[in-house]
Amino acid sequence: MEDQNVPNSESDIRHTLKRLSGQRVALVLQPGNVWVIENAVEDNEQTDAALKTAYMRGWVKPIENAVPKGKLTPDGALPSGNPFQGVGPLWQLTEGGWTVVNRTHWWALFAILISVLSFTVSVGSLLLTLYWRHQ
Repeated sequence: MEDQNVPNSESDIRHTLKRLSGQRVALVLQPGNVWVIENAVEDNEQTDAALKTAYMRGWVKPIENAVPKGKLTPDGALPSGNPFQGVGPLWQLTEGGWTVVNRTHWWALFAILISVLSFTVSVGSLLLTLYWRHQ
């Protein structure tokens, strides 16, 4: 039986990274320099597993640990009382993570393939030229 709390596929992990890339700091609350994150990645077990998998692969890294976390009410207001329900890490995409989000890895492999083919044709042409000169 499939566990609903674990990412189902690589596309779930990539989707979480894409959502992470869309976050931005909307404002900073004082006192305490509390960041209000717009388009924040949902804090649940599935995204936690996806972010930990991405961390293991070097695609994300924690900026800070034990950051206070909370959610706004459905109408977008601060909840009454303590606005924080817990603490957790704040994640940052690494260069490898941006590569995954932008899917530039395949372009790099394609460029390497073209370079190798060009080098092979150049060496082949040089060898043929040398062979025909000595004939």
